[in-house]
Amino acid sequence: MKYSLRQLEIFVAVSRAQSVSRAAQELSLSQSATSTALGEFERQFDMQLFDRVGKSLRINETGQQLLPRAVELLDRANEIEALLRGHTGFGHMKIGATLTVGNYLATILVARFLQEHPESRIQLQVHNTSTIVQQIANHELDLGLIEGDCHHSDIEVEPWIADELVVFSAPDHPLAKLGKVTIEQLLQETWILREKGSGTRETFDRAFHNYHARLNIRLELEHTEAIKRAVESGLGIGCISRLALRDAFRRGSLVPLATPNLNLGRYFYFLWHKQKYQTVGMREFLVLCKNLTAGVERSDLVNLPDIA
Repeated sequence: MKYSLRQLEIFVAVSRAQSVSRAAQELSLSQSATSTALGEFERQFDMQLFDRVGKSLRINETGQQLLPRAVELLDRANEIEALLRGHTGFGHMKIGATLTVGNYLATILVARFLQEHPESRIQLQVHNTSTIVQQIANHELDLGLIEGDCHHSDIEVEPWIADELVVFSAPDHPLAKLGKVTIEQLLQETWILREKGSGTRETFDRAFHNYHARLNIRLELEHTEAIKRAVESGLGIGCISRLALRDAFRRGSLVPLATPNLNLGRYFYFLWHKQKYQTVGMREFLVLCKNLTAGVERSDLVNLPDIA
C-alpha cells in the first residue's frame, strides 16, 4: 500500500484539531514533521484533503469521505496491536457525557469499567448536549451519553433510560407549602436555569413553549450544583433532573414542587457516529451501562451510592 497508518493518524489528528500545530502537540511531533507528513500524504495521491484558510485547515468533501474510514482502520489496528501484545484491556476510549449524566452516572460507570478492565484507559469529557453531538459528528469521541435530543443525520441514537425534570425550591419558599402549583403561579417567580444548548434547557423550553415571553429568568448557569446552591439561597426556583436532586430532596435542603400540568419527561441516550467502528471496549461499556439501569423505570431510581 502507498500509505501508512502513521499518515492516517496524522490526517485524523489534523482533521479533529483543524490545525497542524495542535495536531502536532497531540501526536508529540514537531509542527514541521506533521506538516511535511500531511503534505506528502496528499501528494502521493494527487489530491487535497483540506482547504487552507489562513493558518487553519478545514477538511473538504474528499477528506470527509476518508475520515470515518481512517478512524475505523486505526481503531481496528489498535485492537490488533493490543491482541498481539497480549493486553487484556480494551485500549483507549473517548467518552463524552452531558452534565447530569456525567456527574451522576458516567463517573460511576467509568470507575466500574476501569475496575473490571484495569489495562483500559478512558478519557471522559463533560459538556452540554450540542457540544457532545458536534464532537461525535467530528469523530472526536467514541461514545456520547446525552440528556437532550439529537437529530444529526450522521449519528446513531439509542434510548437508554427515562429521566424527568422537576421544578424545585428552597423549603421555606411560599410555593413549597402548596399541594399543586399552576403554570400561572410559576410565571410569577424568578427562575435559575441551565444555559441554552443543554438538554435540560431544551426540555424545559419545550414544556414552557407557550409561555417563553412571560418567563422571568434571573440566572443561566452551566452547572447543576450552582443552580442548586442559588435556589437554596433563595434567588429563585429551578428545574433540573430529579436524578441531580435526589440527595438534596433526601436531606430536605431543597423540595420538589408538584406541577401536574407540565410535561417534563425525557430520555438519556447513547450516541455514536453511524460510520464508527464499534470496538470491543465500546460494546463492553454499553453493556455495563445497560446492566446498571436494567429493570429501572427512571434515572433517579438507579441504585447509586448516596452523596453526603
